[in-house]
Amino acid sequence: MEGEEIKMEAKPENVVYIGKKPTMNYVLAVVTQFNKGMPEVMIKARGNAISRAVDVKEIVVNRFMRDLKEKSIQTSSEEVTGEDGTKFKVSAIRIVLGK
Repeated sequence: MEGEEIKMEAKPENVVYIGKKPTMNYVLAVVTQFNKGMPEVMIKARGNAISRAVDVKEIVVNRFMRDLKEKSIQTSSEEVTGEDGTKFKVSAIRIVLGK
C-alpha cells in the first residue's frame, strides 16, 4: 500500500542468536563483531541450542580471542506459544563476552 510504513524490529548488532547452523558459523559471527570494534558481544540461545551457545563461547575464548573475558552468564525461562496455540516454557541463556 502506498504511504504504508513497514516496521521491522531492529536486531542489535552485538547480539548473536544461536540456532541450528554449524557451531563455527556462530564462532565466526562473534569474532567478526569484535573485529568490527564492538566492546562486548552477547550470545543468546534457547532450548536445545543452549549447549551450542556454550560451545561457541568456549571456542571463541580458548582458541580465537584469548584476551576476552566472560562478563556474565544469565539463565532464564521464556514462555513460547507453539504453532497450535499452546503455551510452554523453554530454557534460555545469555552469555556476554567482553574485552
